Amino acid sequence: MNILIVEDEVRLADALGQIMEEQHYHTDIVYTGTDGLYCGLSGEYDVIVLDVMLPGENGFDVVKKLRKAHVQTPVLMLTARDDISDKVTGLDRGADDYMTKPFIPEELLARIRALSRRQGEVVVEELHFGDLTLNLSTNDLVRGRKSIHLGYKEFEVLKLLMNNAGKIISKDMLITRVWGNDSDAEDNNVEAYISFLRKKLSFLSSKVEIVTVRKVGYRLEEPSC
Repeated sequence: MNILIVEDEVRLADALGQIMEEQHYHTDIVYTGTDGLYCGLSGEYDVIVLDVMLPGENGFDVVKKLRKAHVQTPVLMLTARDDISDKVTGLDRGADDYMTKPFIPEELLARIRALSRRQGEVVVEELHFGDLTLNLSTNDLVRGRKSIHLGYKEFEVLKLLMNNAGKIISKDMLITRVWGNDSDAEDNNVEAYISFLRKKLSFLSSKVEIVTVRKVGYRLEEPSC
């Protein structure tokens, strides 16, 4: 699931991002309403978590403009004010749900799952490619009767490759998706984790290969013979 978090309180935004990552959701974080509107208009997200009081565009205006642009991504609005008029305004502008700060993380996650189901999302517990199965709950990589546990970054790298099997994934995309936009990770970090994964594929005697596309990135393939 792809989640967009629009929250100007940096510590809260980062905490929300961590909560999402622990659920194996891919999360993008922006800190202004202007940036939130720009990202939201892409239509790439399954749910948008949107604060009300933001620099630039406020949350009410952001959701109104998203709906005016026919973006139907579910929006969960957050506010520090427990005021019924704010809730009515948000819902009238096109928000799908509303939470007052502070909140319990478990409730936030439950509401996000509920919103994603409204969009008809199928909750996938496993990814399959070739002779491999990646369990999204346990981080185990399975081939036949053999399995091996993946570390967090190994899991995220392989999940991205399996979700885009046959497509070239650049090192820059891997760094952004796995390490984060503000990370100091470099190409050699990606190369190290690709090496780790290749060893685990070898351990499982899998036919699946992580192919290096020189100066471009990597692609998951299953040789035909």
